[in-house]
Amino acid sequence: MRLNRQVKVQLALFTVIGLIAVMVMTVHYMRLPSMLFGIGTYRVIVELPQASGLYSGGNVTYRGTEIGRVDAVRLTPTGVEAVLALKSGIDVPSDSRAEVHSQSAIGEQYVALQPRNGDARPLSDGDVVARANTSVPPDVNTLLTELNVGLQAIPQDNLKTVIDESYTAVGGLGPELSRIVTGTSDLAIKARANLDPIIALIDKSQPVLDSQTNSSDAIAAWAKNLSTVTEELKTHDRAVAGVIDNTGATADQARQLVDRIRPTLPVLLANLTSVGRVAVSYRANLEQMLVLFPQLVAINQAGVVTSFDTKEDYKGQRFGFNLNLNLPPACPTGFLPAQQRRSASDVDAPSRPEGDLYCRVPQDSPFNVRGARNIPCATVPGKRAPTAAMCESDEQYVPLNDGMSWKGDPNATLSGQPIPQLPPGVAAPPPATPPVAIAQYDPATGEYVGPDGKRYQQSDLAQTANGDRTWQTMLLPPPG
Repeated sequence: MRLNRQVKVQLALFTVIGLIAVMVMTVHYMRLPSMLFGIGTYRVIVELPQASGLYSGGNVTYRGTEIGRVDAVRLTPTGVEAVLALKSGIDVPSDSRAEVHSQSAIGEQYVALQPRNGDARPLSDGDVVARANTSVPPDVNTLLTELNVGLQAIPQDNLKTVIDESYTAVGGLGPELSRIVTGTSDLAIKARANLDPIIALIDKSQPVLDSQTNSSDAIAAWAKNLSTVTEELKTHDRAVAGVIDNTGATADQARQLVDRIRPTLPVLLANLTSVGRVAVSYRANLEQMLVLFPQLVAINQAGVVTSFDTKEDYKGQRFGFNLNLNLPPACPTGFLPAQQRRSASDVDAPSRPEGDLYCRVPQDSPFNVRGARNIPCATVPGKRAPTAAMCESDEQYVPLNDGMSWKGDPNATLSGQPIPQLPPGVAAPPPATPPVAIAQYDPATGEYVGPDGKRYQQSDLAQTANGDRTWQTMLLPPPG
C-alpha cells in the first residue's frame, strides 16, 4: 500500500496528539507516577476504630480542598488504619483531626483533615494521626434500625397528631426558620472563633453557680415576694392604671414647678450644701437629739397622765416651780463692761460688738456651766471650745478670770486677752437710769464683795442685827 506525503503527515500528527493525550491522562487523571512511584506525594497513617465505608482511592480534603487520596485501608489488631497519600508542598498541621464523612446518602466516604491551630509543625512522611484525633460517622444500618424502633414506639395516632401540629406550628415560617438557622450558624462560627474566651468563661462560672446554689433560699424567697407583689398589682389593677394615666400630667406639673423655681433653686442648693456640711460634722449630735426626743415626748406625756382618774378639777400637765434666783450668780466675765451696756429700754438696732461675747471663766467653773466655753467639738472628740475656729485649730481655751472669786473688774484681762469693746466710732449710749450694782452677800454676817473687788459689810442686814427690819427700812438709806 502506497501512502502519499499528506497521509504520512496526518498519521504522524495523530500519533503525536495521541501520545500527548495518553501522557496527560496518565499523569493528571490516573496519577500513575504518584501511585506507582510516590512522586510528589508523602504518606500519613490515620488510625480509625472502623472503616465506616472508607475505601482505597477516596478523596482527602484539607479545609474543603482536595489534597490527596486514600492509598490503602487495612485491618489492625485494634481497628483500621488508612494510608493517605498527600500532595507535597501543602503544609497540614500535625495536630489536625482526621474525620471520615460522606458526600451523599449512598456513601462516597472521604477523609477531611480539620486543623486546630496553625502553630503546630506540618505533617511529614510516615506521621501517624492517633485514634483519639479521629472520628467516623455512625453506622447507617444501626441508625436506621434505632430510628425504626423509635418510630414504632410512638403510637400512630399520636405521631400523626405530632406531624399535623408541627405543620400547623411551622407552616409558612420558612423564611423565619431560615433566618434562625442562619443566625445559629453565624453564632456557632463566632463561638468557634472565640473558643478560648468561651472555655475560660465556662471554667470560671463555677463560683457563680455555687453562689446561686448557696443562695437558693434567698432566691426562692425573692420569687415568693415577687409573686406577692404581682398578685397585689393584679388586685389593685385600677389603682395602678390610674397612676399610669396620671403620670403624664404629674410629670408636666413637676416640670412646671421646676421651671418656676429654677431662678432660686441654685441658691437653695448652694445653701443646702453648707447646711449639709454642718449636718455631716454634727451627725453624732443630730443622732443623739433624735434618740432623746422620743424619750422627752414620753416624759411630757407622763406628766399629763398623772392627773387622770383623780378627783381634782385640773386635768393637765403639772409643773413644780422652784425659783433658785441668782444661784449660781450671773457671769459678767467676757461681756461688755457695765459702762458700755445698753439700757433695756432702748429699741434701736446697733452694730454688733467685735469679738465673741461669752462667759470666759474657767471651763470647770460653776458659772454658766452650759455656756459657749463648754460646747463639745463635734470634729475633735474630747475637746471643748466656744468657737468652731478654735475647735479646728490647735488653740486651747484660756479664761479671762481664774475662778469664782472676782478680782477687781470682772472683765479684767488676766490672761492677756483683749476686753470686748464696741466697734470704733460707736459711742456707748448713756444709761437711761443709773446702773444698779448687784452683789451676793452673806445673810449671817451681812458681808458682800462689791464690783471693785473690795469686801463690805452691811451690819443692819445681818441676822444678829438689832432693831426693826421691815421692807420699808430696807429701801431707806442708813441713818447718817
